[in-house]
Order: sequence, then C-alpha cells, then structure tokens
Amino acid sequence: MDYIGVVQGIPVCFDAKECMKETFPLSNIHLHQMEFMRDFEEQEGIAFFLIYFTEADVYYYLSFQEALYFWNRMEKGGRKSFRMDELKENFFFHFQPTYPVPYLNMIQKDLDQRNVDSM
Repeated sequence: MDYIGVVQGIPVCFDAKECMKETFPLSNIHLHQMEFMRDFEEQEGIAFFLIYFTEADVYYYLSFQEALYFWNRMEKGGRKSFRMDELKENFFFHFQPTYPVPYLNMIQKDLDQRNVDSM
C-alpha cells in the first residue's frame, strides 16, 4: 500500500496506480493487495485505488468494492481489465493546484454512497 493511516478519524489505505491507455489491466493489482484491502474494510476502514489515466489526464477513485467487482469478474473467466467507460463518472477527478491529489473529496463521496447503499 502507498498509504495506510487515519484521515479525519477514518482508517484509510490506498494504492496509487498509473495507466497509459483507457483500459486498466487487472494484472497491475495483486492478490495480496486485494486480500489486505478486504481485511482492512472488514475492520471498518476505507480502502481504494487512485488510478491516473495518463492519456486522458484524469484520476479515478476506485473503491475496493468496485475493484472487487472487476476482480471477481476476472476470476470467473471474464475480462482481465476494465475500461474507463465502465467506471462511475462522479469518481473521476482532475489534478488541482491547491492539493497534490484531492482524494479527500472522493473519500467523502465514497462514504456518502455507502450511507445511501446501507439504507
């Protein structure tokens, strides 16, 4: 993991990835990362990947649950990658000069989504 710590009282871990094309190969994510993130989330933490799509010059906040969906699809014999057009539009973001990478807003969106999903 690139970061494990606490952000505003919330346990957080994430790994940063980079992809040159609009298709992200799941070979860039390792089984041990998925297992660690699963365990981390089971202990009420938030785990995610930050993916920078260099060709499109855009970042994506890939929640563990979304990564797990693509991982499970691959494990069942499906695609070994995912395309940008399969991703949730509201979790793309651009670099902002005021923050190195403004992922805190994405964590809040993730928390908000989890609250909606649990209702």
